[in-house]
Amino acid sequence: MLARLHTLLMTISISLLSFTAANAQKPNTLTAQQKAEGWQLLFNGKDLHGWHSYLEKAPGSAWQVKDGMIFLNKNSKSVYKDFADLVTNDEYENFDFKIEWKMEPCANSGIMFYVHESPEFHNTYESGPEMQIADLACNDDGRILKCRAGDLYDLIPADTEWVRNGGHWNQYEIIADHGHIAFIQNGHKILETQMWDAHWKDMVAHSKFAQWPGFGTFQKGHISIQGTETGKLWYRNVMIRKL
Repeated sequence: MLARLHTLLMTISISLLSFTAANAQKPNTLTAQQKAEGWQLLFNGKDLHGWHSYLEKAPGSAWQVKDGMIFLNKNSKSVYKDFADLVTNDEYENFDFKIEWKMEPCANSGIMFYVHESPEFHNTYESGPEMQIADLACNDDGRILKCRAGDLYDLIPADTEWVRNGGHWNQYEIIADHGHIAFIQNGHKILETQMWDAHWKDMVAHSKFAQWPGFGTFQKGHISIQGTETGKLWYRNVMIRKL
């Protein structure tokens, strides 16, 4: 356990430098060092290979790739199947995940992990915890404790806010190592907790997720980008390494 925590702290300590360096390299590529560290791209900048919409065989039509970015392009005529949450084809257990995102002002979304894809769960958030995406400047959730950008949605608030407002790029990092979870926002660690213990179960029992007995119980699952909230969003530099 001490060795894992030491490794986690070392990873967090270089996150800010990594975020700065990432801005200087070509989007959706890996450096030689990243490859040596075991990073793998989850988005190639060209298509949505490796992804599908939740409970569907392929991505919905509102999920598009434009100018090297995943673009959620939905409008008033879009139906649920068009923008159902995007999920990875593969499942992950212990991992370090990074993604960059920007939104139009007042948009709202999130990144889910440990999503268990089954008809038993009608939505990704019925099984997978969420790192919230929200515009602090004008979104209602952006002003609610436990619902702000970077919060573990409806469970734990981030201790600080480093998110940039609509139209600017942000980087999220989620480290999950044998139930120990850390959230990093633009290079700054903002939250950490332990899943699956008595405290976790009690916290879930006193949240909106108590209505779904499977929520937060799975130790392996898909990673998901939420499309069922509001506004247009863009994503790039999506990568993961197994721990």
